[in-house]
Amino acid sequence: MARKKVLEQIDSYVEKIITENLEDIVGERFGRYSKYIIQDRALPDVRDGLKPVQRRILFSMYKLGMFSDKPYKKSARIVGDVIGKYHPHGDTSVYDAMVRLSQPWKVRCLLIDMHGNNGSIDGDSAAAMRYTEARMSKISEYLLKDIDKRTVDFVPNFDDEEYEPTVLPARYPNLLVNGATGISAGYATEIPPHNLREVIKAVILKIDDPTTSMDQILKVVKGPDFPTGGIVQGKDEIRKAFETGRGKILIRSKLEIIDHSIIVTELPYEVNKANLVRKIDDIRISKQIEGIQEVRDESDREGLRIAIDIKKEANPELILNFLLKKTDLQRNYNYNMVAINNKRPVLMGILEIIDAYILHQKEVTTNRSNFELTKAQKRLHIVDGIIKMMDVLDEVIHIIRSSSNKRDAKDRLMEAYSFSEEQAEAIVTLQLYRLSSTDILALEKEKKDLNKLIDALTKVLHNEGALQKVIKDELEDFLKSFKAPRLTVIEEEIEKITINEEDLITEEQVMVGVTKEGYIKRSSIRSYRATNDANLKEFDTFMVEKELSTLDTLLIFTNQGNYIFIPVYKVPDYKWKDLGTHINNIVQLDLDERIIKVLDIQDFSKEQYLLFATRNNLVKISKLSDFLVSRFSKTIKAIGLNKGDSVVSITVTNSLEKEVMVATENGLAIRFDLMEIPLTQNTAKGVKAMNIAKNQKLAYAVALEDNNDLLVLTNRGTIKRVNILSIPKKKRANRGTHLYKEVKSNPYLVVALENLNATQYKNKVGIKIITSKGEKIISAFDIKTDTTENGKSFIKKKEGIPEFIQIEKIELDDTIPPLSEYVKEDEETEVQTTLFD
Repeated sequence: MARKKVLEQIDSYVEKIITENLEDIVGERFGRYSKYIIQDRALPDVRDGLKPVQRRILFSMYKLGMFSDKPYKKSARIVGDVIGKYHPHGDTSVYDAMVRLSQPWKVRCLLIDMHGNNGSIDGDSAAAMRYTEARMSKISEYLLKDIDKRTVDFVPNFDDEEYEPTVLPARYPNLLVNGATGISAGYATEIPPHNLREVIKAVILKIDDPTTSMDQILKVVKGPDFPTGGIVQGKDEIRKAFETGRGKILIRSKLEIIDHSIIVTELPYEVNKANLVRKIDDIRISKQIEGIQEVRDESDREGLRIAIDIKKEANPELILNFLLKKTDLQRNYNYNMVAINNKRPVLMGILEIIDAYILHQKEVTTNRSNFELTKAQKRLHIVDGIIKMMDVLDEVIHIIRSSSNKRDAKDRLMEAYSFSEEQAEAIVTLQLYRLSSTDILALEKEKKDLNKLIDALTKVLHNEGALQKVIKDELEDFLKSFKAPRLTVIEEEIEKITINEEDLITEEQVMVGVTKEGYIKRSSIRSYRATNDANLKEFDTFMVEKELSTLDTLLIFTNQGNYIFIPVYKVPDYKWKDLGTHINNIVQLDLDERIIKVLDIQDFSKEQYLLFATRNNLVKISKLSDFLVSRFSKTIKAIGLNKGDSVVSITVTNSLEKEVMVATENGLAIRFDLMEIPLTQNTAKGVKAMNIAKNQKLAYAVALEDNNDLLVLTNRGTIKRVNILSIPKKKRANRGTHLYKEVKSNPYLVVALENLNATQYKNKVGIKIITSKGEKIISAFDIKTDTTENGKSFIKKKEGIPEFIQIEKIELDDTIPPLSEYVKEDEETEVQTTLFD
């Protein structure tokens, strides 16, 4: 009993608890919220082109009598009136909406005439509402014209103390003229402004012929007409937008090149000028493109002007194209013509919008005609009564004088002469001067005019043609009152801007380094010369350390038959003492993929060829030009490989009319004509190199040069100099000949081959030997024509084992010690070498 009493007390104190699924509760409430912000906040009405806050601002100003010919009033007063009577939201949102309607770079036909600082195209905010003043513009009065004649529906405001219109009469198609932008729940709208005269002519055209085609409309309405002018490209997209409500156009600044300067006088719609100037200056400072000397904003009261000075040696056309592509000097605009039609958000084309506006004007004109007809009929009834009274004036005066009061006078007049209540009221309140003969003539004329007006209004209400003619005549009269020259130029096609990225690069000499571990960097020559020792990982060493042009290209080949295409200007810039970045930060390699060759290319059109050899006894040759690509965000296939195969060598030759030497790991070699290898594309596989046992693998292939000896590097650190002619020339795929004496226990395995000519030998060029623990440089002069069977030893065993195979040429310097300081001939090591000019 006590528990029941407690529960009753709780129920009486706590509000009723609703037991319902949370998903249903949230869904139902969010649905109501969404419906509100779609219909009553973010999207414009198709009939007057206004959002609720804009409509309330204009109606409030109308009620305050703030017409275009009246003095300005403080903006704070208007905002306060709007908030207090019609729009119970924050004053900032109301003032911001009001300011936008007064900004000539936002609105094509200004609806509010504001006095004071109303912001700028640079994104500056307007002065506070207590400082600025405003009034309606002349054209906005036409949005509210005849609103006092019951032309539109009124509803109670939020506190039921005032009435506000659900839509304005809108004597011109404001939605198309001024456009709209907004975002709500699930819907967004983006309607650009169009030319006032063009749109009204299109409406008149549609009234005359409801079956007007899109082709006819496009002859009248050329496209959008932005308040900031500019150039719009893409007539096909304009047509698509007019038909479907969606389309993508391109807006370009109006600019020209004058005296080696780019002068901008008009910007795309809704581009912030200050941000644009700042962006262009950032491009100048960061040297994304060379040649911009200075950027100045020279805008003043005369109009917008941005000057971009170009250096004498630079190409202004190239810089202009770059700026158009990288900045808001050119931007896309997407039509998305969504508006509220019949209380629903609808995506509409221009014909549907015009039809909705015409229907609205028919309703407005019909409502106004009914109002005026009723008013005229009431007045005619009064005029008839007064004229009738004139025939019995003396008797009427006698009756009034003998009556006890006004009500008695009216009753006696109605009884004596059958006057109606309204006529009797008019008679007893008539002023004496109206009894003159002159006024009687005026009444007769007024009666005649009223009869004409009633006939005309009746015709409008009962004849569709007469109704349409009234709408047309009013639109044509409206056109006479307002001049609206087109500001935006419409161009047929969208001009595609293509920029050769190399044209944007300033050619300069830089140092490029690529290490065997995959670290890569680019440095200035100054940084290179100021650095004694570059920072490298332990046991790492440079595969390439060379001065190159920023317009050169690196081709980095891997053992998995791929290559990486990197223009030198895209190699990350570091100080030479820095480690650089790993190649995986530029292009991702597989876990077991490693670099085996790096080529620097100046000209892909040169007649050069790349010779590939794979571990599983295949050779292939391809043109250098086949390796030129335009997209290089990932590795590119250089040779097709069978499963389990890998690339062991890549060498370059400038002619196919040469011989090739192919060697296996255990020292078998074959010499044959390079022409025997078919010339194939990148993705093709190779052909059989020589006839070898299944367990044998290729080690290297090199294109031979005339009168050269062959250097053979082995895994035991020896280099054997071999006369090329000592290896018999055969056909491809034949058995090979031993390069040196075969040793079964701890054999000498071939690591690399390279040409050495007599000039290099005499000039004592240096040979760079790269091992797993670093590098050594020896003199070519120390490599004699070898009398030993397996060559001379140059690297101590403790100095590392081979990991990479690459031979290039460098100049010998004075730091190389004599051969006697290296190793004894019987010492064994595993090495790889690089021969440099």
